[in-house]
Amino acid sequence: MTQAQLPYVLLYLCSTFLASVSQVLLKKAALREHKTLLEEYTDWRVILGYGLFVGCTLLTMLAYKGVPLNVGPVLEATGYLYVTIFGVTIFHEKMNPKKIAALVMIVVGIIIYAL
Repeated sequence: MTQAQLPYVLLYLCSTFLASVSQVLLKKAALREHKTLLEEYTDWRVILGYGLFVGCTLLTMLAYKGVPLNVGPVLEATGYLYVTIFGVTIFHEKMNPKKIAALVMIVVGIIIYAL
């Protein structure tokens, strides 16, 4: 990776992080009780979550101006780490050996690709 690509890589990582945040917002909205279907879709969490998804898509497209196509999926894989961290800290989800092994494989894959 060159010095010129670094801002685009950081933009891509930021986009992936924000996409993970939007998933949390959507899950929080899904866990709430809504009286009507309209209330379900006009919940501020749903609107913000989908708005973030659209914004992240635009950020990712912009990031690809400087990120090679073969690097994008590696950067996108960091989203699994963010979602797992959010799941454990916000939703109190439990980690089991399979999940830990999967995360280790993702991290090792990212490290191997980076080297």
